[in-house]
Amino acid sequence: MILVHGGAWAIPEDMVEPHLRGVKAAADEAWQVLRRGGSSLDAIETAVVAMEEDETFDAGRGSFLNMDGRVQLDALVMDGATLRAGGVGCVEHIRNPIRAAKKILTESPHVYFVGAGAERFAQEHGIELCSNDDLVIEREVERLREAKKQDYLQMPDEFGPTRSHDTVGAVALDAEGNIAAATSTGGTLNKAPGRVGDSSLIGCGCYADNRSAAVSTTGWGEPMMKLVLAKWTADRVESGQAPQEAAQQALYYLKSRLNGHGGIIIVDTRGRIGIAHNTPRMAWAVCTKQGTKAGIVIEG
Repeated sequence: MILVHGGAWAIPEDMVEPHLRGVKAAADEAWQVLRRGGSSLDAIETAVVAMEEDETFDAGRGSFLNMDGRVQLDALVMDGATLRAGGVGCVEHIRNPIRAAKKILTESPHVYFVGAGAERFAQEHGIELCSNDDLVIEREVERLREAKKQDYLQMPDEFGPTRSHDTVGAVALDAEGNIAAATSTGGTLNKAPGRVGDSSLIGCGCYADNRSAAVSTTGWGEPMMKLVLAKWTADRVESGQAPQEAAQQALYYLKSRLNGHGGIIIVDTRGRIGIAHNTPRMAWAVCTKQGTKAGIVIEG
């Protein structure tokens, strides 16, 4: 099975359909990988690439711009069977950073590369680099222009649940019983150059271990980093909690400790899932043998 998310915030009505369409398409495409006998790692890479290519989301082309008007991307992928992981931070010339992260996982003894070093590794391993201008779209140029008209960092809701957090992620369980997780993001609008959020940091925005669960988060990154939230949540599953209970408890913990907000998705090796958010809406989709289901809010 494959479960994906496409951001947790106050998704406005006119953006609901693009979000639903995007997460559903990503889940459907990844499910075909699993249906053909592909691994959970291959499936989550496929899902995240689909969302990186969709300008609806804050990942890949169309991501938020930093203070300098540039796109800087972060991504992580982790294999629950081996605990191998690959991550990139602050890359500016890789259209699909999740592909570079996967290359690090499979072809490097290291876990994490940043900036020019990450781009050099990617190029040396067959990933073509692009111009940063290729990742920038006019919608985000205008959004940054509007942000700079205001004292943006002093706005009370700068990192609040109404601000766009369209980080994408996926978790999957394959026919071999292995789980994996991935997360990809362009970070926050008008961020300081060089800022890295939780998404690409192992245990913070993403984690996978066959002994516990595969977890991917979205939302305000700094509180999630401080709590190492993805690993914290996986530990709850390993200690006996059902994924849905662990997801809900993680968001309560995030809010009560640091007034943080966001969303989380989980799958364990038994195929149990968890989906939770403490923002007005979160885009998500799940695909199994029984079909595909997508949503913006959690029912019940």
